[in-house]
Amino acid sequence: MKRIVISMAVIAGAILSASAQKTFVELPCNADQTIKVWNNSKAPHSNEEKKDETFDKKEGVLRNTSETVFYLYKADASIATGQSVVILPGGGYGAVCIGREGFKLAEYFKSLGITALVVKYRLPNEGHKEVPLEDAQEGLRYLRKNAKKLGIDPAKVGVVGSSAGGHLAATVSTFTPDEEKPAFAVLFYPVISGETCMTHQNTYNRLLTKNAAPYLREKYSLDKQVSPTTPKTILLLSSDDKTVPAVNSVLYYKALKHYGVDATMHIYPSGGHGWVGRDEFRYTKDWQHQLKRWLEFINKEK
Repeated sequence: MKRIVISMAVIAGAILSASAQKTFVELPCNADQTIKVWNNSKAPHSNEEKKDETFDKKEGVLRNTSETVFYLYKADASIATGQSVVILPGGGYGAVCIGREGFKLAEYFKSLGITALVVKYRLPNEGHKEVPLEDAQEGLRYLRKNAKKLGIDPAKVGVVGSSAGGHLAATVSTFTPDEEKPAFAVLFYPVISGETCMTHQNTYNRLLTKNAAPYLREKYSLDKQVSPTTPKTILLLSSDDKTVPAVNSVLYYKALKHYGVDATMHIYPSGGHGWVGRDEFRYTKDWQHQLKRWLEFINKEK
């Protein structure tokens, strides 16, 4: 009888152990290298996500992320410009739209001779605001640490973000210590302001919680965090964006100009929100052309 009890205890323990093992998603992509960085047990902070990660293959959207992974798209040496970028997809801090705003965007940068690092970052999970930021900053460190091996210039590492990923990229641009800031930023229809009348409410609710103190919403209103050391920035968006009103980008642009930071902004008359990687967006060729020209221009600057 005692032997049976012991056996049942062992079985029960094994079941509990198995249930504690989280499922992490392996993503289909054309990256040249996949680098697993850390999960909640090893990272500086945890987002305390208990659910398994999920991936909608059709939409290219991740949810419940609790493991940080980098996907490297290395530019061919024959066309390499020396520039590189950390790419932060959007998703309202409730998902990571890694398909179009990550992998597809990385292919575009790679075609320009720019090495791209797509970050599968851990979501804030209702208030763990430091988590996505530390994942994004680790992406900058990775590129700089491996600059020689990757054939890139450590002084020409930029950050790219779309929607909430644009908020994260702007957070990196303003919160990171000056000596570690990116050299430039590319922001597609970014969430910038936490003011109720102009923000994407769910983005801030997920980042800071619904009942966050007013001072926190102001702190993460990134137009109010710009300084003379904020990196040069290009903003691309549509005037008819009803998800993240265009005024978000306008506020950031005005703040950059106020502090003497080089800034460029392209506002398209239509297209709404979330058009990066959408072939049906009528201004795709134009934004790609304008961004290419801007990247070439800043690369020639001393």
